[in-house]
Amino acid sequence: MADRSVQRLLRGDLAAAREDAERSAGLFGDVGDTCGQLWSVYPLASVAEIHGDYERAARLRQAGLDSAEKFGLSTLAADLLSGLGRTALLTGDLGRAREYHERSRRLAAELGFRAGEINAELGLGLGARREGLLDEAEARMRTVLEWHRQVGLDGANALILAELGFIAELRGDARGALAHHEEGYETALTTDDPRAVALALEGLAAAHALADGPGTAALLLGAASAARAATGAPLPAAERLDVGRTTAAATAALGAAAFTDAFTKGEALSPEAAHAQARARTSRTPAGHRQAAGPGT
Repeated sequence: MADRSVQRLLRGDLAAAREDAERSAGLFGDVGDTCGQLWSVYPLASVAEIHGDYERAARLRQAGLDSAEKFGLSTLAADLLSGLGRTALLTGDLGRAREYHERSRRLAAELGFRAGEINAELGLGLGARREGLLDEAEARMRTVLEWHRQVGLDGANALILAELGFIAELRGDARGALAHHEEGYETALTTDDPRAVALALEGLAAAHALADGPGTAALLLGAASAARAATGAPLPAAERLDVGRTTAAATAALGAAAFTDAFTKGEALSPEAAHAQARARTSRTPAGHRQAAGPGT
């Protein structure tokens, strides 16, 4: 049941994932199997985090870490350290986030647990971008990207490609940002996770805003917002940095009324229809005339 919970989580079925995880934890609890209850920590903490309940996510992960260390489950402990780093990142404690992820990376390396190292590397990359360390963030994301490709976890690269796209956008590279987010969108479609598709649309919106396409950006943001709302999990405030930056840029270019109009039209579109409209506009007005002088992506 815990395994099914994870599968449902990966498909974006949050309510079912939580129900299965809670049921699994309860059954193991009934027989006094504390170790068995650990397998529900990941889905339960992830669902809490998605809904912005960072206190619950941290509490679940810390209790899980304590138990994992008690039972000698070192690889699980490495993953839980990364989870705590993720929670710290989302609550704005960037220093503690880096500390948790570094601890996780070192432990995983000692164990020869490459998947755990990569998980920590991803967290360090996410934190580096929030710290404005774009070169570090890109290097770490490319490490994760290549490992995922080597082991056949291509669907997991939806997030990585989105991050590379945002890094390009922050450097002023509209063409690079659009290329990464387009690839990320195609990758997200293979995951059956509407939240991954929404993230790709948000990335594309950022690229279009940079490439003087504020109307397209607003349309894509509306479609992404609707896709997230349909899962019962609108984007929490702590994860709105990229959306907020894009919204501000598009609103400044269009004016509040025109932005709202385009955003509302996007809300009425499926992700596929919004993407098709954006692609059509891209073919008429190619992106990329704003190119940063810094490192490429």
